Amino acid sequence: QVQLVESGGGLVQPGGSLNLSCAASGTIDNIATMGWYRQAPGKQRDWVALITKGGWTDHAESVKGRFTISRDNANNIIYLQMNILKPEDTAIYYCNARQLMPSLINFWGQGTQVTVSS
Repeated sequence: QVQLVESGGGLVQPGGSLNLSCAASGTIDNIATMGWYRQAPGKQRDWVALITKGGWTDHAESVKGRFTISRDNANNIIYLQMNILKPEDTAIYYCNARQLMPSLINFWGQGTQVTVSS
């Protein structure tokens, strides 16, 4: 099992910044990728960004140039630096850890609320 704990959400004005963190613990040796998803009220959960064990990253088009995912391998933490926030970024942000072998398993954190409003 893998446990994921997010932190860093909150209320911010448009144009502001937030930095989310996700600490992973448990059986993490088989985790291939970690990432962030978000879910706005009444909408499906959407992928935001991912990072591999080797540090390769990818970001959704809607956040490219504004959000940056990174990781601290020594402490099993990933981050999501969010800049130039917009009201449409308002959502619950979930940390994800994906195991591919020996079987595909997705682990999720409890989520952290991000609200962008003036």
